[in-house]
Amino acid sequence: MVTSTSLAQAVANHLRGIIHCGEVSAGESLPAERELASQLGIARMSLRSAITQLCADGYVEVRPGPSGGTYVTELQQPAEAWCARMRGQAGELEDMVDFRIALETGAVVHAARRRSAEDLEALRASITALRGVGNRAGLRRVDSRFHLGLARAARSERFADAIQTSRCELFDPHDLLPVDDLVDETAVDHERIIAAVQDRDADRAASAMREHLEHTRARLQRIIRGVDAPAPSPAHRRTG
Repeated sequence: MVTSTSLAQAVANHLRGIIHCGEVSAGESLPAERELASQLGIARMSLRSAITQLCADGYVEVRPGPSGGTYVTELQQPAEAWCARMRGQAGELEDMVDFRIALETGAVVHAARRRSAEDLEALRASITALRGVGNRAGLRRVDSRFHLGLARAARSERFADAIQTSRCELFDPHDLLPVDDLVDETAVDHERIIAAVQDRDADRAASAMREHLEHTRARLQRIIRGVDAPAPSPAHRRTG
C-alpha cells in the first residue's frame, strides 16, 4: 500500500537524484511548485512534504518573496551527513563500490563490443565538456553523461537505470573536494576508458573502468576520514 508518507519519500529521493547528477546546480531553483507537481504527476501536498524533507536534510532552501522559490544549497550538510553515516556503518561503502565495479565493468564490456561511431562521438564530447567545467554541479552533470553514455553504448536500459541509481548513493561527498583536482583525475580515467572502447578491447575497457572506480573508492575513504576535506567556507562555519 502506498501512503502519502511513502510517496513523499519517493519524491524526495527522486529530487535528490536530480540534484546529485547535476541537473540542478547549487544556487539554482527547482521548477515552480505547480509545474513540478505536474511534471511528477503528484499532488502539490505530496510535493510540499518532499520539499520539507529536502530542506531538513540540507539539500534545498525555500526563499520567500516575488523572486523566491526552492533553491539548491551548496550540499555541504548532506555531504557531511553521508560521511558520518559511512563512518558509522562499517562495510557499506565497500559494498556500494563493489557493486558499482561489478555493474560498470559489465556495462563497459558490452559498450566496447556494441558501440557505434555516434556513441564514441558523444563520449569524446563529454571529455571536452569535462575539461571546461568550473563547478561541482557541472562536474556531476558531465560525469553522469559519460557513465550513462557507456550504458547507451552497451544498448541496455537496465544498465542505465542501475548505474543512475548506484551513482546517487555515492556522489554526495565529492562536494567536499576541490573541483579542479577532481576534473583532472576524472578526465584521465575517462580518456583511458574511451580509448579501450574505441579499440573494441573489452578486457582493457573493463580494467580501465575498475581502476577508475578504485580511484573513487580511495577518494571516498579519504573523504570519510576527513583527509581531503577542505576547511568549510565562512557561511558553513559555526559560531559560538
